[in-house]
This record gives sequence, structure tokens and C-alpha cells, in this order.
Amino acid sequence: MEAVRVASADPHLDRENRAFASSTPEDLIEWALERFGDTLVASTSFGATSAVMLHLIHRVAPGTPIVCVDTGYLFQETYRFAEELIKRMHLDVRFYSAPMSSARQEALYGRLWEQGEEGVKRYLQINKVEPMQRALDELGARAWMAGLRSEQTQHRAGLRRIEVQDGRTKIHPILTWTEEQMDAYMQRYDLPHHPMVEQGYRSIGDHHSTIPTTDDMDPRDGRILGKTRECGLHLPLTAEQNQSLKSSGL
Repeated sequence: MEAVRVASADPHLDRENRAFASSTPEDLIEWALERFGDTLVASTSFGATSAVMLHLIHRVAPGTPIVCVDTGYLFQETYRFAEELIKRMHLDVRFYSAPMSSARQEALYGRLWEQGEEGVKRYLQINKVEPMQRALDELGARAWMAGLRSEQTQHRAGLRRIEVQDGRTKIHPILTWTEEQMDAYMQRYDLPHHPMVEQGYRSIGDHHSTIPTTDDMDPRDGRILGKTRECGLHLPLTAEQNQSLKSSGL
């Protein structure tokens, strides 16, 4: 996977990334908490290895609000896994969904995820992008921590541990961690994988667009929603998306 890197126009951001280039995830989370205080939030999908990032927050920055975007199409196992981790780690998770229910969307628009790339874009905008932006706005977030890793997609391979996305500081504590490091952390703290990992689901999203993968495949090959492997949450908003959110009052 070839990383596509763009030089930053912000020398302060460059200095921070150099300073934290070899630091631990704990160090970066501690810095974020000290720097942003109660304007720091995190996000989770309660995916295959989400327990790692959630446990780091539990240890280093307990009480940090954690946003989970609920599309209404998550696996039943995901909802149960989320409750297990919330109770075990005493997490402050805030679930956000689209204003329009999934049932109403299907009644009015049909299955958007089956309507080509434009349908997929609309589906992601309604069910993922807008709820996440609303969450960040309502929580007054100036900084957002996410458990992205460079190995996952080409886009993520081009990220740095500290970025700016849509005017907010975006922090990636485990960006450089390998699968081996993830496994070692999970074993050290006896953390569970998502229960569907045992069934071959190594990257887990909505039930209508997630399939199992074999060991010789990229885990993200199991995410079959549109051409891109990104759901839209971790990509900068386009000018049109920004205008849409502003004009709708969301």
C-alpha cells in the first residue's frame, strides 16, 4: 500500500507530529487531554479490535465522551458487544443516528446502498457523516480521537498522528500500530474481539454490506459499500457537504 502524503502548510502541526513521532499512544492521549480538556471527544464503531482504543481511553482519559454512529443497520452482535464494553470499562458512549429512521428511509428512498455510487454517497451522508458532524457540534469538540491505523486503507496510510479535519484537531493514537501490536495489547489486558471475528468478519460495518474474508484477503475487502473503503467519517467534508449541513441547521 503506497501512502500519499501532502506537505502541511501549518508548521505548528509539523512540529507536534515530529515531537510525537515515536511516542506511545498513552503519551499522545495524555497530551490531547491536557491540551483540549473537556472539548476532547473520541469515536468508535465497536468493530473487530475497537476494544484496544476504548481501553486506552479508559486507562488514560476516562470520562471522555465517545461517539458511536448508529446507522440502524448494525449487526445485533455489535449492539451486544457495545454494551459489554461500555459496562466493563464504564465508558461514556453517546449514540447518534440520522434524524430519519432506517425504516422511513427505505420506505421513501428504497435501499440507497443498492443504488450505485450516488445512492451510496447519499446513504453515507444521511446515516454517517451528518450524525457524526452533529455529535461533534453538540459536544463542542475541538479535538477528535479515532482509532485509525495506517495498515487499513491507502487513505489512512497517508495520515499523520495529528491532523486537522474540517477545522478540528484529529488525533490518531494507534495510527502506526501493526496487527501484532494490537494482538499483543489485547492479550496483555485480556480484551475481547468483536464476536463475529470468529466467523471470518475482520472489518465490521453495516449488516447489509459486510461479508467475511479469508486470511489471504485484506480485511477491508469485507466492506462492500461503494468503491471506497472509507465510510466518510474520516474524510474531510466537501464544500457541498459543508454547505448542506450549514443550510439545514444541523
